[in-house]
Amino acid sequence: MNICLNDKIFETLSEVVTEQKTEAYVIGGYVRDCLLKREHRGKDIDIVVIGSGIEIARKVARRLDPSIKVSVFRNFGTAMFRYNEYEIEFVGARKESYDRNSRKPVVENGTLDDDQKRRDFTINALAISLNGKTYGEFLDPFNGLNDLKNKLIRTPMDPDKTFSDDPLRMMRAVRFATQLSFTIDEKTFNSITINAERIKIVSEERIVNELNKIIMCDHPSRGFVLLEKLGLLSHIFPELNNMKGIEKQEGKAHKDNFHHSIKVLDNISKKTDDLWLRWAALLHDIAKPVTKKYSTENGWSFHGHEFIGAKMIPDIFRRLKLPLNEKMKYVQKMVDLHLRPIVLSQEIVTDSAVRRLLYEAGDDIDDLMILCEADITSKNKERKSKHLENFGLVRKKLKEIEEKDAVRNFQPPVDGDEIISTFGIRAGKEVGIIKNAIREAILDGIIPNEHKAAREIMIKKGVEMGLKPLKE
Repeated sequence: MNICLNDKIFETLSEVVTEQKTEAYVIGGYVRDCLLKREHRGKDIDIVVIGSGIEIARKVARRLDPSIKVSVFRNFGTAMFRYNEYEIEFVGARKESYDRNSRKPVVENGTLDDDQKRRDFTINALAISLNGKTYGEFLDPFNGLNDLKNKLIRTPMDPDKTFSDDPLRMMRAVRFATQLSFTIDEKTFNSITINAERIKIVSEERIVNELNKIIMCDHPSRGFVLLEKLGLLSHIFPELNNMKGIEKQEGKAHKDNFHHSIKVLDNISKKTDDLWLRWAALLHDIAKPVTKKYSTENGWSFHGHEFIGAKMIPDIFRRLKLPLNEKMKYVQKMVDLHLRPIVLSQEIVTDSAVRRLLYEAGDDIDDLMILCEADITSKNKERKSKHLENFGLVRKKLKEIEEKDAVRNFQPPVDGDEIISTFGIRAGKEVGIIKNAIREAILDGIIPNEHKAAREIMIKKGVEMGLKPLKE
């Protein structure tokens, strides 16, 4: 397996551990990805040491480059440093035991065999020796190489114990199956369904970290289908789980909004690596279950789901421990506006409607258009082609209006200070009313986005309100 050890760092590692008369092995993801020949594989290297991982880390770093800073985490018995494009983590071989009601293991020093047994999946228990006499020797006690060939996710030990010990491993099974396009082994799959409720003892931070990795996969829908089939989705993301299913009345049925949403997520993943735009795709219809109504005249409707959905975002982000900052506000905005370009594409596009969309979307208008195009999931090729053609017209109109009227991130040409000084009034609601009148006149195309025309509207509106300019 020397093909995986074609970097100076591994030779240096071997020299140090041989001199120190200890043992060390490359283990886990680096070995797995090397064997899979993953072009975009990570540059994280995990080294397991029989003895003190911290001591070996320091000696290796010193030999590679004396200026390297080694980060030590004594509570976990680990050390880490960066070298070139790699992030190398050292840990002493250990064995773990768990109490059923705790996520935290009791850790003891162990052998390589102990360390491989504690790994989550056989494909992550693969190891390569860095020791002088056995350098490059491949160690595969659980037939992980066979699982790689058969594209299987399987636990090295009894899956019930594996998942009961650390329930996050159930999420990791889904993540690896999604990232690698693997299948979860039947026994492992069944064990997850039995232990699914155990996911509740895992922190939201750890869960959402895995969710984000699933969302960033090439085909994230695979992960969400698995989460649903395994019974995990209802525990970690009830709002998304509630979108499942098709209801029919009087022979009329609506589409399955869960499968539609994850299809939109797949569509947008072909266009962007922006995590938050992908989140917006996943959540764009999140309020459909709570806004769903049926009438004989109109069939199924989800009136206001974009507005209600935007209001749901802060609670979802708060519960999942996602950032409550501009990232959340961005997702909110995308959810709130996602129907606007669709409406424009189905009607005669007026300059006024386009100005308003540009004003409200600002610099996020391009992302919004990407989301709307991803939202077309019709299997009817003719209908899909027509929708995309209409969106092309909307994009053209957006460009024309932006070049002509410059309303993206629009700031009125007359500000509050000018209104206050013109009428000799204090800051208050009158100023807001006048500013609003100017903005509406510009967005409606009544006046151009220029100071002189805006000032005339200011004077006119102020006089209507009973205000008198101090000077004409």
